[in-house]
Formats: sequence, C-alpha cells, structure tokens
Amino acid sequence: MRQIPVDTTAATVMVAQPPQKKMADRQSGLVATDRETGAALMTVDVLFVMDGNADVVTLTVPETGVSPDLVMGTPVALTSLVARPWENEFNGQKRHGISFRAVAVTALTGKG
Repeated sequence: MRQIPVDTTAATVMVAQPPQKKMADRQSGLVATDRETGAALMTVDVLFVMDGNADVVTLTVPETGVSPDLVMGTPVALTSLVARPWENEFNGQKRHGISFRAVAVTALTGKG
C-alpha cells in the first residue's frame, strides 16, 4: 500500500479527543490489531493547525505508542506520521479517502 510521509514540523498539533481502542468488530467488541506486530491499535483525534487553517484528523496508533497523559488540548508530537489513500466498494457504492497512521503520539506538556 502506498504511504505518503507527512511533515508536521510547521504545524501545531493538539489532542481533540482522547485515545480510544480501535474496533475491528463493534458487535463482538473485537479490538483491531496491527497485522505485522499484533499490537492493539488506538485512534486519537488531533487538531492539526497550519497556515491559519485547522482540521481534526483521526490517527491510528499502536497502543504502545500512545502517551498515557493525553487529554483534550494536550500539545503533541507525532512520530512517523503517514497518509494512506484507500478505496473500497460496498453494496455497489465506491468510497475513498485518506487514513493517517503514526508510530507514536507523545505529549509535549512542560515544553515550550
């Protein structure tokens, strides 16, 4: 799958919603895992602010890469953020978008 590195050095990034377990199957409660490492996956909504524009972006991050102190408004650093284009078809309807994945989301509390 094609991955596009995302440079966050000129952006301000902060937690918009605290981390949650990423569900593979909501009905059974099955948590999604990384196919390569088997690590449980989390989602973190972050506010990405750059050049006067702000967007909320949902990131997928391995549970081991999520700082325990992430609460709404916490400034964070994103390690190895990549964007991945995706496309699927369900019931004859084509859908597409971009998903975002990071190796780690680390609180910057106390810095700056």
